[in-house]
Amino acid sequence: MRVHTIVPIAGFAISVTHAKGRVSKLDCILIDRSIPLWITKTRTKECATFLDDLDRLGARDYQPTEQDILRTRVKTTGIVEVHFSFKNLNFKLFDVGGQRSERKKWIHCFEDVTAIIFCVAMSEYDQVLHEDETTNRMQESLKLFDSICNNKWFTDTSIILFLNKKDLFEEKIRKSPLTICFPEYTGAQEYGEAAAYIQAQFEAKNKSTTKEIYCHMTCATDTNNIQFVFDAVTDVIIANNLRGCGLY
Repeated sequence: MRVHTIVPIAGFAISVTHAKGRVSKLDCILIDRSIPLWITKTRTKECATFLDDLDRLGARDYQPTEQDILRTRVKTTGIVEVHFSFKNLNFKLFDVGGQRSERKKWIHCFEDVTAIIFCVAMSEYDQVLHEDETTNRMQESLKLFDSICNNKWFTDTSIILFLNKKDLFEEKIRKSPLTICFPEYTGAQEYGEAAAYIQAQFEAKNKSTTKEIYCHMTCATDTNNIQFVFDAVTDVIIANNLRGCGLY
């Protein structure tokens, strides 16, 4: 009896076949050689994380862990509204799609929001868009950040920049040069200097002399890091609200 399980891994799916009896030596060799090829192709630790746990993920009694849930991704289409409470405050969070086809649906809808959280995957500096394989993902993010940061709708809106996936970026920068995205970069191929350079590129897009960009290096799967960052973000939002009321 053969049972097929589809396991999602960083944008693609692997069909895992569980067969009764022993797996052949040839199958083991093919699997051992295929996994590094997939990891190299996508150049992301996310693949390795799921591939290392195939037995657990394919088990009949599988239950997702907190880390499994944090590593899942659902493409955002349109506008998704979420309400939650934090520090005795009520928040409305609007999650919007960053893909080109999604932007026209939302960019004019939020002129009265308190803050915009702009998320960039640092590890995608050497990757291209799905919808346009000639355009670098980080360069596209820079263009979008420019259009939002300097948009007339968001003149008085706080801009919070999340440079996300810092853990993957730290691993990748040793193997894949930042010059793929920024040919003019002459710094070291190490996390600190390269991350600071990326941050500077985004902050340089701000044309306002009064608007401040609040930047945080984040790892969305690190709950302690996100707790710290969200505390800081909440303080910024509260301060700006009080300032708008003349109380700060």
